[in-house]
Amino acid sequence: MQQNSQYDAVVVGAGPNGLSAAITLAKAGCSVLLVEAKDTVGGGCRSAELTLPGFIHDPCATIHSLGVTSPFFQSLPLSEFGLEWIYPPAALVHPLDDKKAVVLERSVDKTSNNLGEDGAAYKRLIGPFVANWKKLTSEILGPLRIPPRHPWILARFGYYAIRSAQSLATSQFKGVRGRALFAGLGGHSIQPLDQVATAAFGLVLGTSGHVTGWPVARGGSQSLSDALADYFRALGGKIVTSSPVESFDDFPSARVVLFDVTPRQLITIVGDRMPPVYRRRLERFRYGHGVFKLDYALDGAIPWRATECMQAATAHLGGTLEEIASAEKAISRGEHPEKPFVLLAQQSLFDPTRVPNGKHTVWAYCHVPNGSNFDMTERIEAQIERFAPGFRNRVLARNTRSPNELQEYNANYIGGDINGGVQDWRQLFTRPIARWVPYSTPMKGIYICSSSTPPGGGVHGMCGYHAAQAALKGLGKPPVRLL
Repeated sequence: MQQNSQYDAVVVGAGPNGLSAAITLAKAGCSVLLVEAKDTVGGGCRSAELTLPGFIHDPCATIHSLGVTSPFFQSLPLSEFGLEWIYPPAALVHPLDDKKAVVLERSVDKTSNNLGEDGAAYKRLIGPFVANWKKLTSEILGPLRIPPRHPWILARFGYYAIRSAQSLATSQFKGVRGRALFAGLGGHSIQPLDQVATAAFGLVLGTSGHVTGWPVARGGSQSLSDALADYFRALGGKIVTSSPVESFDDFPSARVVLFDVTPRQLITIVGDRMPPVYRRRLERFRYGHGVFKLDYALDGAIPWRATECMQAATAHLGGTLEEIASAEKAISRGEHPEKPFVLLAQQSLFDPTRVPNGKHTVWAYCHVPNGSNFDMTERIEAQIERFAPGFRNRVLARNTRSPNELQEYNANYIGGDINGGVQDWRQLFTRPIARWVPYSTPMKGIYICSSSTPPGGGVHGMCGYHAAQAALKGLGKPPVRLL
């Protein structure tokens, strides 16, 4: 990069990772410009009136199980900039056809008691990870570290995590309830549940539910992004919105540039600066399944058949392990399941600031083949009605977004892939390619800070933090340590 650069660093893309990278660089004393294509910051962490006036929806991320436990976010004074977490009594509910629901409580003991014959096995599996959560997250929320700082807990995690969610559930649990709970957790991997390493997603998300809960941000996810942006400005950083970047001519010169984009966009922007071999490797980067998204304005709360479903903002709708596994497997064959696994959030039960008095919002999506144009509205609503008869009667308005419409909303969601690339065992820690410092590139001063780098998808900011650390080393500046 140029010696007489206008800024020490330019960060392209103001999603959670771009904001986190910009904050880390600013804390190190760098002059930083953050450039965002849309008219608001946040990327996949924004809020808007999508249905009716006065109903605040989160177009993408809404439940922040990793956001509240993120070591980087925890190191920032975000509450001083307006962020308030709301914690429902339980992290998650998973209704079944027997008119009851499995509940992931904050207490491991209470959750175990709720699982009946699987209670003891669940406690043996999850308990050690809950007790060693900080050590575990320091190992898994970043690039591979050799040697690890906490080899015992990492080895235990690896022993279970390397398996498929389906095999771990069937080997550890004998009953419908334990298996269904873990299947729903593993379903967040957006992969068939018989794939190696999908168990890791279930273990991490289940453990986080006990350690911190699965909260929502008061007023909508935009409040998290706004708090990050305001803190960045307080550090002296500058943000420019409504400024799409298509080439290096679209932003001022800088000593380093960090891109909160996926490999496909990086290839377009960097163009001829990219060595052919590196470009070919990036072109082989694999994107995962898409999602079909629905947002609802309701005249009242969801009429759940299982009263336990009123305890959590998050519900997993898919029935048994076998049903969820079948639905996710169908997607890998390019099919659209008749009974999809639906991830649902009912934020307004616990955050009335999002809705007019007495009304409610509902957020729901299911997985579909990448780039699908198939309308899953009827199938998603049938799954909701299955566990909450009369749901449709309470719908005032709905907003739908197909995978391609999600990509139009957020360019990082290629074909509706919300994780910035499939996170299977081949592309979990070696994203976007196998490289000792995965955030660096062969182009001097150019770095990637998106969820296409470790540790991958989710609103936690750790991709941005680690990428900024690599950039600081390139600038000859000391690292910014987490408290």
